[in-house]
Parts: sequence; C-alpha cells; structure tokens
Amino acid sequence: MNFGGIDPVILLASLMVASTPILLAALGEMVVEKSGVLNLGVEGMMITGAVCGFIASVESGSPLVGFIAAAAGGALLAMLFALLTQVFQSTQVPSGLALTLVGVGLASFLGQNYVGVKSPLTTKMPIPLLEDIPVLGPILFRHDAMVYFSLFAVVVVWAVLKFTRAGLILRAVGENHTAAHALGYKVRRVRVLAIGFGGAMAGLGGAYISLIRVPQWTDGITAGIGWIALAIVVFASWKAPRVLIGAYLFGGITVLQLNLQAAGAKVPVELLSMSPFLATIVVLVVISARSKGAAGGPAMLGRIFQAR
Repeated sequence: MNFGGIDPVILLASLMVASTPILLAALGEMVVEKSGVLNLGVEGMMITGAVCGFIASVESGSPLVGFIAAAAGGALLAMLFALLTQVFQSTQVPSGLALTLVGVGLASFLGQNYVGVKSPLTTKMPIPLLEDIPVLGPILFRHDAMVYFSLFAVVVVWAVLKFTRAGLILRAVGENHTAAHALGYKVRRVRVLAIGFGGAMAGLGGAYISLIRVPQWTDGITAGIGWIALAIVVFASWKAPRVLIGAYLFGGITVLQLNLQAAGAKVPVELLSMSPFLATIVVLVVISARSKGAAGGPAMLGRIFQAR
C-alpha cells in the first residue's frame, strides 16, 4: 500500500533507524542533566564518536570494534568537559560549546584521510518468528543490533533512575548537591560518571551514523543531530520514555522529508531539509510559552558545586 509513492511500512521502519542516533545521544544527555550538569557539547562528542568508530571499524574490519572505539572516544572527550567543570569549576555553558568546537575540529582532522572510504557493512538481526508478523514484523523486528540496544537502553535508564539506589543518588545530586554532599555522597564522582556515560552514548549515536545510516565518512556527518538531542531532553521533561517519543518524532520528520523529496513533492527542497530543525524551534517555543515550561528539570542544572 502506497500513499503518494510512499510505502508506510518502509517509512516507519526507516523512522526507527533514523531515530536511533538521536535517541542514544539524548538518553545519555538526559542522565548527565539529571546529575545537575548541562553539557552542550553533545554535537562534538557525537562527531568524535563517529570518526573514532569509523576509523576503528575500517582498520579492524569489525563494526563491533568500531562501536567500542566510538563509545571510548565520546567518553574521552566528555572527560575533558568533566575536567574543566568538575575540577577547575569552569562555567558549564561555554565549556560545553567549546567541547563542540573541539570535537568538530578533531573529527575533521582525524577523518581527512578517510573521506569517501566505505565502512564494513553491518548485518541486520531479524528476530525469528516475530519478523514474519504482517506489517509489524518488517517495522519492528528486522533491524540491526543497535536499534534494539537503543530501545533496551531506554528501559534500563528508566528503571535505574526510578527504582535503584544509584538512580536515587544521581537524582539527589541533581536536585540539591549541597544536601547530597552533606549526606556523604560524592557529588563530583557522581557527576563525572554521568558525564562519561553521556559521552559514551553520544559516541555510539555518532558511530551509528557513520557506520550504519551513512556508511562512509564525510566532514560534518552528524549535521546538527547533537543539538536536536539537547532539545529533546527538554521536550521530554527529563523522562526516558518521553525521550524515546521525542527522538522518534524528530526522526520521523527527517525520514518523511526525505521520502517527500524522493516522491517529488511540490515543496521546496530547502524547506523540507529545514523541517526537522524548524520542528525543534517550534517545540522549544511551545515549551517556553507554557507556564510550567521546563517542568521536571533538575534544580541544580548548570550550577557549579563547591564543597564546603
């Protein structure tokens, strides 16, 4: 069944693929912000993960090695942010912006000899029996491992934050770092671990783009997805299930505009290409217009912790 040349089954299956890097990066950033740290360097960590994963995958011939290297690359860059903000107590906003500039420049430098090179192909992992379900099978159960991993990560992050002692401590640090410190919790250690986790997730998101979505290296391959991930965390009110919905919403808009272009829709290509970013702006404007705009945000978000 086609609608104006667009197959809805293929469209929805593509939506899950397009949303995966956004979901991974947004989920990691949500954990970071839950600890009270605002890291605006998601774009830089994503593209660093993309280039590290691509190079490791090409040189080793293994996409798995590539994803491990991507997580390590993103986490390593995140540690630079942790050093600046948690040790030297630099202001988080400019430090995060600087991290993006460093990541973009570093990726361009490391990837200059890999432009146009193809990465090793990843294989899909269709789930036996479930893949044969009409309509739902092709949409949900014929993807690569990282799509399933991203959905699994949503459940794990949600459960850890809601039901475990580690999640309780993380939330306590984000809501009142002074009280958490008085209770004996290591505020800086918690925040450094959260920052590292966010960096690793952003790196995986970047590697998904360079190894699966666009299996080759080009400069600026993340194309602003890190900024969208940041917006989704606010849109989702710092809740993991809503991050999933937000990522799939923006991923869906991205896929739809590509399909409309392919179907020859009589809408300017430039306008279609801008649509995911326009949607981001609209969402932020709507949120800011609400009386309780960013309800659910950690009280200590962006504030420097100083032990006394």
